[in-house]
Amino acid sequence: MICNIISYLEYDAEKYPERVSLAGADISYTYAQEWSMVKKYGQAIAYRFGSENKPIAVVSEHKPLDIIFFLSVAYSGNFYVPIDPLLPENRIADMLSVIDPHFIIDNDDRLPKGISEKQRVAAQDLDCEAPQASPWLERKDTDPLYVLFTSGSTGVPKGVTITHRGVVDMTEQFCSVFGFEDGSVFGNQAPFDFDVSVKDIFISLKTGGRLEILEKKLFTLPSLLIQRLNERKINTLIWAVPALRVLSALNAFRSDRPMFLKDVMFSGETIPPKTLEYWMSSFPDVRFVNLYGPTEITCNCTYHIIGREDKLDRAVPIGVPFPNCSVFLLNGEDPVLREGDIGEICVSGSCLSTGYFGRPDLSKAVFIQNPLEKRYSERIYRTGDLSFKKDGKLYFTGRKDTQIKHMGHRIELSEIELCASSAPDAEVCACVYDEEKSVITIFYTGNTDSLSLLSHIRKTLPRFMVPKNAVKLDDFPKTRTGKIDRKVLLQMAKDL
Repeated sequence: MICNIISYLEYDAEKYPERVSLAGADISYTYAQEWSMVKKYGQAIAYRFGSENKPIAVVSEHKPLDIIFFLSVAYSGNFYVPIDPLLPENRIADMLSVIDPHFIIDNDDRLPKGISEKQRVAAQDLDCEAPQASPWLERKDTDPLYVLFTSGSTGVPKGVTITHRGVVDMTEQFCSVFGFEDGSVFGNQAPFDFDVSVKDIFISLKTGGRLEILEKKLFTLPSLLIQRLNERKINTLIWAVPALRVLSALNAFRSDRPMFLKDVMFSGETIPPKTLEYWMSSFPDVRFVNLYGPTEITCNCTYHIIGREDKLDRAVPIGVPFPNCSVFLLNGEDPVLREGDIGEICVSGSCLSTGYFGRPDLSKAVFIQNPLEKRYSERIYRTGDLSFKKDGKLYFTGRKDTQIKHMGHRIELSEIELCASSAPDAEVCACVYDEEKSVITIFYTGNTDSLSLLSHIRKTLPRFMVPKNAVKLDDFPKTRTGKIDRKVLLQMAKDL
């Protein structure tokens, strides 16, 4: 029984010591090299800072060394928290405030000065003599492995805590269902603070595979991206939908195409039919899989292998549950039993997060006792996503609240509104999302202008949360109860 993800690396280093495990544009590591570095850094962390399930922030620049640091933290008996140094300073400060890290691994000194008083260390600080030890063996499978942040409706980002058990379960189920071959080569697109990347990192370890990290600039230069995919013989892509959408919009395969692809899997948001049709027509022999699941259930809880008989001009099913995972629909506390009826997607199983780090109040609202089970304790996660079932498959229909999926990220529109409302001379602000066009629009009242408002938002929130349009109103349309009529706003946004 695998209780800790470090077991995967230990096994690979013994069985495939000379096989390349990790590679970037200009550097690579074998399994023996990776294991040696993880042991050395992990022992140093445990010796200098302890091995007591403490959060350790890792400044992540989407490089192979990031993964070595993640695994070193896990080896030390602690858990890692990826931090993107390109995020706005306020957001980084909020994240660090939530987790209060034991210390920060900032190898290239990328965090802005003064953003945290916590001690920062680099690789050379961990290159020291430490007692030979294996603190990871003292941990349980229910101990945390990492914390990833998602948008928070209060303006403070939420840290989702995921255990070793959750990641091991996800990894084992993916490999069981899809049968990845030994030595598969994964082309990593997603940044490491985005849960799509979790599958790349740990499934590659499980299969004794190679993880090729594809730098962001390649996705603006399709010819170079395709060249890299072919040079490195990459055969498995587990990408966020926007990455697939970019390549189809650029007609990237008109003159050349990846030659070794076997699997293309995607998640993060609903894939546009034209995007899927472009990819499937370009690669008729490749297996395409639609994946669904929020960060709170360790990446994905359902899947649909797309058949050539599927009608690509319609919504693609999110499919059926993975093994060892229950996925069902609730209307309030009642089960949704009839096909075609819409309900909230709820999930139970080993995949569930332990909750939001340091926020038991938020956790209790969505991680609840299964209302359908009165005999024993069974914890479920209410996703807030809506779905219906047809022919035994689930179909995603939208959100219960104002949370959206945009650019592969889950975003609370209320967080954008809260940020905009704090701008000088801004008064009331309300966001809507045109899903067809993938456009966020913010409407506002006050004396500020649209450029100033967007500039204020841009300084505070990540780029993917910045609205495309800002529209000034004299007053908001209202419902008969006096609330802002968001349906009218959405139609106004569509007409822009």
